[in-house]
Amino acid sequence: METFMHITEQISNIVWGWPMIILLLGTHIFLTIRLKFPQRKLFTAIKLSVTKDKGSEGDVSQFAALATSLAATIGTGNIIGVATAVSLGGPGAVLWCWLTGVFGIATKYSEGLLAVKYREVTSDGRIIGGPMNALAKGLGMKWLGALFCIFTAIAAFGIGNTVQANAISENMSIVCIDYFNPENTKMFCGFFLAAIVGFVIIGGVKNIANWCTALVPLMALLYVLGCVYILCINHNYIGQAVTLIFHEAFSLKAVGGGTAGTVLMIAARYGIARGLFSNESGMGSAPIVAAAAKTRNPVRQALVSSTGTFWDTVVICAITGLVVTTSIIAFPDISREDGGMLTRNAFATIPYVGTPILTFGIITFSFSTILGWSYYGERAMEYLYGKGSIVFYRVVYILLVFAGSTMSLTLVWNLADIMNAFMAIPNLVSLIMLSGVVARDTQHYLWDGNLDEEN
Repeated sequence: METFMHITEQISNIVWGWPMIILLLGTHIFLTIRLKFPQRKLFTAIKLSVTKDKGSEGDVSQFAALATSLAATIGTGNIIGVATAVSLGGPGAVLWCWLTGVFGIATKYSEGLLAVKYREVTSDGRIIGGPMNALAKGLGMKWLGALFCIFTAIAAFGIGNTVQANAISENMSIVCIDYFNPENTKMFCGFFLAAIVGFVIIGGVKNIANWCTALVPLMALLYVLGCVYILCINHNYIGQAVTLIFHEAFSLKAVGGGTAGTVLMIAARYGIARGLFSNESGMGSAPIVAAAAKTRNPVRQALVSSTGTFWDTVVICAITGLVVTTSIIAFPDISREDGGMLTRNAFATIPYVGTPILTFGIITFSFSTILGWSYYGERAMEYLYGKGSIVFYRVVYILLVFAGSTMSLTLVWNLADIMNAFMAIPNLVSLIMLSGVVARDTQHYLWDGNLDEEN
């Protein structure tokens, strides 16, 4: 088992190394340029996200689709992951993380457009779509769409389920350590969490979307308010933190005696990787739920989808990075070796409520991720084996919520990372090869002023 864990760790490091980072970031930049910088329409996109397209075909509202995708992307990566990037890559990693969000908006936009354009209606009136449909209908590569679904269904068990359940149980065991045995706490959390998840996902996409619509704005608002409070406390260090972030992001100073590269290389490596992993732009997960949105044409939903990357990375990850960096400057003795501890120490500066806010954020972010990824996994299974496979998949998914709450997840993390990378490759193929389709629709609906036109 130790040998197998070592092999999976090595594979994970390879697939998420520089080639994958260059491929993803390169796709972001390529689509940004080819689509004439759709980021310029950000405020229009935000307005559309809270506007209902009444009478349009779809299963859920545009905002509900956005909330569900945000539920899956806004997770522990925004809280612990950014701090980990800083602890490993230095403060300069914050800027590189932010830049992946800015350019990733174009990729998330393209994913949403293709999802709606190639979606289809099932025999019972439900709407399904995603990269698998774009690959099959747009490129005639059904086999590659099937591979994408296999990787998605497996990845949902890892990054979308067990690792999130484990994060919840670990935090609850820490909170309750003075009252209950940690193992008993994890066991109880597993039962309770599995019961709630089962109750929600059995209701299907509309029930999942309703929960995410209610949960996502609340959890994000409380977390951001906590970050703003910390920045108010550390306001004297904000200017210094921004200067440090920009300086280290482009510093050519050698690290480790010149053997580990420059500060710039290390900061870019961890900042870009964390940004890409956090916002999931290019991974192909978010378009699965975007396909179910009620929208009058593909570009309207594409704009709404693009705001997910803005909120996830450009806003939340950036604020987290600024909080962590100002805390490092304000408290020089704070430990920088562990991302989780770095975040906890930063929030501990808020009297009385700092730690509870962080704990609430981790628990709600993780729970929402479990819900969002359950839908992704279900749609992937339905594409592969039909509607009858959904019940079986849900049962396994619920059981794994309990298992994830009580097990060690080093191996699961590595496997999840590998599956996520394998998901991205077929999706990037569809984005690049169908970029001409995306560009034509963008020109017609967006730049030629036909955004209100029915498809």
